[in-house]
Order: sequence, then structure tokens, then C-alpha cells
Amino acid sequence: MGKKKEDAPPPGSPAWMATFSDLMNLLLCFFVLLFSMSSTDAAKFEEVANSFASTFSVFTGGGSSVGDGVMVSNGVSQLAELSVYFSSMGKQTTGKTDNEIEDNSDNASDDKASGGKGEETTSENAAIKDAQATLEEAQLKASEELAEKIEEALEDSRIAANVDVDYNSQYVLLTMNGALLFDSGRAYIKQESEPFVEKVGKILERYAESTIEIEGHTDNVPTSARSEFKSNDELSGARALSVFEYLVHNTSLDPAVIKHSGRGEYIPVADNSTPEGRAKNRRVEIKIYNGLTDAR
Repeated sequence: MGKKKEDAPPPGSPAWMATFSDLMNLLLCFFVLLFSMSSTDAAKFEEVANSFASTFSVFTGGGSSVGDGVMVSNGVSQLAELSVYFSSMGKQTTGKTDNEIEDNSDNASDDKASGGKGEETTSENAAIKDAQATLEEAQLKASEELAEKIEEALEDSRIAANVDVDYNSQYVLLTMNGALLFDSGRAYIKQESEPFVEKVGKILERYAESTIEIEGHTDNVPTSARSEFKSNDELSGARALSVFEYLVHNTSLDPAVIKHSGRGEYIPVADNSTPEGRAKNRRVEIKIYNGLTDAR
């Protein structure tokens, strides 16, 4: 009896292939629908394309590895370098090493930070200068007004001829000739000059707003061997002290706001080579600081 012949398979593709094809078509339609509902940024797309072109040799830009010739597919050991690498993607190779790229990035950041700090410092300096200029202008105006009041008071007291008045942004300066107050080589106020000093003290009571400084000055002629003072420093200091003590005992001025010092021959206002110049250098100065200046 002969062997039964097997039935031939039906023509065409297997039945499961039709089902699989339908599934793939449905997935394709689904992704096309998702893509149609999304928005594409042309600039970002072009940037990504350029990155791939210069990195993986897919396009004409060439290829490069993340670091030292090792490709990304070799492992995750290069993740530490990925941030630097990512920042340089899309750029053509210029021959710079990774370290140079990092240095340039750090320098750029430092320059930006330094530039910001420089601008802030410049603005602060400008503000400080403006504030200083405003304060100095106000101080100068205060000294000018104080000087005018004192000059009027000197005229009313009829002693203006014996007192020179000057001022700056800090104080009003009263200058009195030493020969008017003291005998040669002496530090005691002459008796006939005491009314004059008392009138000056009354003016100080009315108009002194802050610290008062009394300074004694001499010429450059050394003190004589018979003098009770060894040097011009001692003589000038003693004369300033005499004026201070007279004002304290004969006016209501607060001694706490009055300074006195001897400046000797070191700050001349005239030429010491002439008798006239030496006479001008022998003087007592009173500095009356305005209310906007603290000399203490």
C-alpha cells in the first residue's frame, strides 16, 4: 500500500502575518498622529543635526570621541566629562584640547564675574565721590556763613583790625599777631592785651559750634640763653596754653572742646629772612570748626 501524500500548505502568507502587519500599521499611524500634534523647533533641530554631523561621522562634519579616543558606546566611565563635551558639541574641531576648552570656559566666567564686580565698584566709587563732594560743599558753605558772622562781630567789637579771618571747608581761622599779645620771649599775655583776648572769647562763646584749636607759632630765631624756654617749641606751646587758660577762666567756653598746641617755627606764613616776615610768623591762630566737621 502506498504512503499517503501530505497536503500542500495553503498559498500566500501565514495567517499571523496579517495580524502582525495590522498591528504595525496601527502603531505607525499612532506615532504619525503624535508627531502631527507636536511642534518642532527648527533652530534646535538644526543644532542637533550639526552636533551629530561633527561628532559621529554620520554627516560631512567628521567625527570625534568624548575623550582620549574612547567612544561613548564603550561605557559610562566618561560621564564626568560629558558636561564639558556637551558644551562643545556642534563646533568644528579647532585643534584645542579638552583642558584648553575648560580653561577658556573658566576664563570667560571669571571675566564676566570680574566685569560685573568692576561695574559695581565703579558705581560705588562714583556714589562715594558724589557724597563727599556734596558734604564738602555743605561744609564750605557753613564755614563761609560762620566767617561772615565772626567778621561782623569783630567789627562791632572794634578789634577787626587786629584779627585776620580766613576759612576753608573745615574751620574758620582767626590769626592774631604775637607781638600784640606777648612781650619778646615771654608767654604771659600782656595786661593791656587782656581786654582784646576777652572780646575774642565772647565772640567764640556766641559762634563756636564745635571744636576750637589754639595754636602758637614762632619765627626761626632760636630762643636766647637767658630765656626760660629752651626752644621755640616750648615757647609756642606756652603761649597757646596761656590763651587757653585765659579763655577758660574768663568765658563760659567748655574746656573739653578746646585744644591747644605749640607748632614752633615749622609752619611759617612768611619769609623768615626779613623782619616783616618774622613778625608775621610770630602769631597765635584760633581754628573754629564748623558744625559739620568733627575735629575731635
